Amino acid sequence: MAFTKVLIANRGEIACRIMRTSHAMGYRTVAVYSEADGDAPHVQLADQAVCIGPAPVAESYLNVSAILAAAARTGADAVHPGYGFLAENAAFAQACADAGLTFIGPSPKAIDLMGNKRLAKLRMADADVPCVPGYSGADQDDGVLTAEGESIGFPLMVKAASGGGGRGMRLVENAADLPAAITGARSEAENAFGSGELILEKAVIEPRHVEIQVFADSRGNCVHLGERDCSIQRRHQKVVEEAPSPAVGPELRAAMGAAAVAAAQAINYQGAGTVEFLLGADGSFFFLEMNTRLQVEHPVTEMITGLDLVEWQLRVAAGEPLPLDQNGITYDGHAIEVRLYAEDPYADFLPQTGTVVAWRPSPDVRVDTGIVEGQEISPFYDPMVAKVIAHGGDREEARRRLVRGLEDTTLLGLPNNRGFLVDVLRHERFADGSATTAFIGEHFPDLLRPVPSAAARALAAVLIYRHSIRNGPQDGAQMGWRSASPIVVAIDLRFDAEKCACRISPTGTGFQVSLDDDAAETLQLISVSDGSVRFAWDGVVSTANFAYEDDDLHLDLAGGSNRFFEFTPALAAATAREGDGRLIAPMAGRIVSVGAQPGETVVKGQILVILEAMKMEHEIKAPADGVVAEIGVTEGDQVKPRQMLAVVAAESEAAE
Repeated sequence: MAFTKVLIANRGEIACRIMRTSHAMGYRTVAVYSEADGDAPHVQLADQAVCIGPAPVAESYLNVSAILAAAARTGADAVHPGYGFLAENAAFAQACADAGLTFIGPSPKAIDLMGNKRLAKLRMADADVPCVPGYSGADQDDGVLTAEGESIGFPLMVKAASGGGGRGMRLVENAADLPAAITGARSEAENAFGSGELILEKAVIEPRHVEIQVFADSRGNCVHLGERDCSIQRRHQKVVEEAPSPAVGPELRAAMGAAAVAAAQAINYQGAGTVEFLLGADGSFFFLEMNTRLQVEHPVTEMITGLDLVEWQLRVAAGEPLPLDQNGITYDGHAIEVRLYAEDPYADFLPQTGTVVAWRPSPDVRVDTGIVEGQEISPFYDPMVAKVIAHGGDREEARRRLVRGLEDTTLLGLPNNRGFLVDVLRHERFADGSATTAFIGEHFPDLLRPVPSAAARALAAVLIYRHSIRNGPQDGAQMGWRSASPIVVAIDLRFDAEKCACRISPTGTGFQVSLDDDAAETLQLISVSDGSVRFAWDGVVSTANFAYEDDDLHLDLAGGSNRFFEFTPALAAATAREGDGRLIAPMAGRIVSVGAQPGETVVKGQILVILEAMKMEHEIKAPADGVVAEIGVTEGDQVKPRQMLAVVAAESEAAE
């Protein structure tokens, strides 16, 4: 079982994180990468790297034969799957074993048993682990599922038996919605995991999502490393994770830990695993699933135990016993982690693609990442760009440190959820530790895009003005001066769908800036260097970070990021050419289905096209009642951002 070189069959922050521990333990590493990831940090960090195919995951990171060939070419004798992709693929684990490679994870049999939620629930029931009531039968006929669902009662969860991350999952409130939920969940599961098998579960109302980290070796030893609370979720995807759970005391921890260890022992588990439970307000808990891999949120467990879980994985895979027994595991303080995503919280959390024009993580918190400035965030992979983690002596200290760490982390170039994460952490319901899985739906139902402050708008106008004169003719008028006195420069500032009429007049010590005809205020640039500006506005000195992308300005001030640009006549003409009724692709991706044809009458909200991008399906709907004038794509097409998908004309226009 001894090995010397580890191939990491993954990408991004998790590949970088595994490599760091591997190098510290003396192992050589091999990265695999797609054609889209040639310059990615995980490729640069590895001792060796092999391209395994084009950007789509099916042709690269899910290409088992290419990964095994890369191991053979480089002499790697072990494979670490990370999480996601092939991490819970029993066939891949078996293929590694057949090729003489040490698979750093559990046995293929254990993965197979627990990777399928239906089979896992049956096994856990046999092991007396509490399970949510529901249907886990082999008969997958839609009629059978509908009848079983009506028998279980509502609200009801429809879940993909394979995979995770909220894909293939639907909450059903009444019987009328059940058939559509089954169809939708099955389709999404087939696209995401290659299997449309489903299970049904009685929905546990407003539970906490609490998971137990377990570890087992090849010698029969098995321990748990405490719990993590992952209740803050959006569409069943975790947003915030923390350890320990504010709802779990020593007795409940011991009970849940014992159940998790029993679950692992029931399948002769080996390596790192996570047993997930739903925790009711009365202290009752139910088995949800077992993830047979390292979790995204494992850093919070590392920070309160002082242990390196990747090191434990490598030691167990090499045949060593667990470094500690249950009595040797202790806990110190509290840790909270958030997932920083390239997504727009104010546009229904739509994943975003684009260029990272500035990336400056805070040095005061742990940041696990796999991005660098200048990198393209593509539509082919999960939109998570980093994990930000803070530790404190208690929960409140960890929360404060994480808020500051997020505010001091700059990510510019594309919309992201940093501001939303700060709002979540600051919310009184989260701060007092009482939040459940209903938290985001209850307290953030309709997110309104925050309007940049007056200071941000004024600073943006001045920076755009300075950028324009530095890149244009250097005559007196452009510099803002006449022979006798300074002139007033008008800038039609735009941000998102908003606008601001700015008037700038340079002075000897700064700028007089008027916003939307308000009285002018003085803005002074104290220092400008390396994408950072120290300035004074309304008597307050502050620091902001910024970056230019062509003539657009990305500005980060006081924890808020915005993209600003000057609205010119040329932009106005281009905007006027974009007629109503045109449906464009919000990002690059693949067309999964087309639900209408030219000449067909449609109603507002009707799904016309489904686009798959960033591991999610996005429904493109009719903006109003009308007639489909044009369909520009077919099923299976790969589309680019802003590519025209369809045109819906009003019925009166279609008749002309």
